[in-house]
Amino acid sequence: MVNSDRSKSVGESATTIDLPDHHLIEKLSKIQRTLKAPKGQTNAFGKYKYRSCEDILTAVKPHLDGLILKLSDEIVEVGGRIYVKAMASIADGQNSTYVCGWAREAEDKKGMGAAQITGAASSYARKYALNGLFCIDDTKDADHTNNGTQGIQMNDASTFVTPKQHSELMDLIDSKGVDKVKFLKWIGADSVEHVAASNYKKAKAALISAVAK
Repeated sequence: MVNSDRSKSVGESATTIDLPDHHLIEKLSKIQRTLKAPKGQTNAFGKYKYRSCEDILTAVKPHLDGLILKLSDEIVEVGGRIYVKAMASIADGQNSTYVCGWAREAEDKKGMGAAQITGAASSYARKYALNGLFCIDDTKDADHTNNGTQGIQMNDASTFVTPKQHSELMDLIDSKGVDKVKFLKWIGADSVEHVAASNYKKAKAALISAVAK
């Protein structure tokens, strides 16, 4: 069973966790070992395959075996910017465990309304949480890593920069007066929050020296 709660609240944060008993651990471990979630989506910008939140949910439902999977969102402000904190929890009626995932709302997304921007961030954050809960490796296949940008790799959602790293890059872009469009083209990302985690140090060094200006 999948329980999806899209209600958003400010100031409430998950700080405790119910330790799962042996029965729940066994069932979750079995799902982690056997779950196959295909990469059913294609990123038009980076030309690579990736999994969506919906892909994972579709794949996991047949494996739940009586367990209850619940997804919920919380709006959190970090450094003056808005993030969606998603929680994926799994329970057997008595015990539960959960994993949280984060995604930042885009400051500007052409052709999208405010609700669509939040919804997109929610989908990303929920995907991060599901990846962690079910131990899904979202590293792209080698065929999908080369985007022709000076050897810099693009990675999908689970390997993007953290909220703190994103905030640092945005501060550097603003303080250095860097052309964000040119910088994103150089680093091989469609937005700053989608800069690959593996490219963070290179991106930060470039911004500090303003070579990407």
